[in-house]
Amino acid sequence: QVQLVESGGGLVQAGGSLRLSCAASGRTFNSYIMAWFRQVPGKEREFVACIRWSGGSTAYADSVKGRFTISRDNAKNMVYLQMNSLQVEDTAVYYCAARRGEVMLTTTNGYADWGQGTQVTVSS
Repeated sequence: QVQLVESGGGLVQAGGSLRLSCAASGRTFNSYIMAWFRQVPGKEREFVACIRWSGGSTAYADSVKGRFTISRDNAKNMVYLQMNSLQVEDTAVYYCAARRGEVMLTTTNGYADWGQGTQVTVSS
C-alpha cells in the first residue's frame, strides 16, 4: 500500500501563491502516476494535474493551465503543486493521489491511493 500525506494548505488572498506538498511512502514510484484532485462541499472531486513519475510528463485541467505547476522529487518521494495567481474559485480541499500504470487518467476511479486532503482557501 502507498501512503500519501499532504501539507501546505492554508489561507491566501486572491492573486497570491501557495505550494502544496505530498509525501509518498514506498521504495520506488517509477511505474506510478501521481495526481492532484480537489473537492468542494456538495460537488464531485475534480482533476487538477498529474505527473508521470518516470520522465516527468504532465497534464493539467484547463482551469489551472498556466497558473499551477505539478512537479516531483524522485530522491525524496515528494510531489508538489505550485499554485500561482490563485482565484476564489480555487478554494477547495486538495488531495494527492497515486496510481500504478502508464496512462495519466483524469478520473477519480483511476487512482487507488489517496491522501487525507489539505484545505486551501482563497479570499477576495
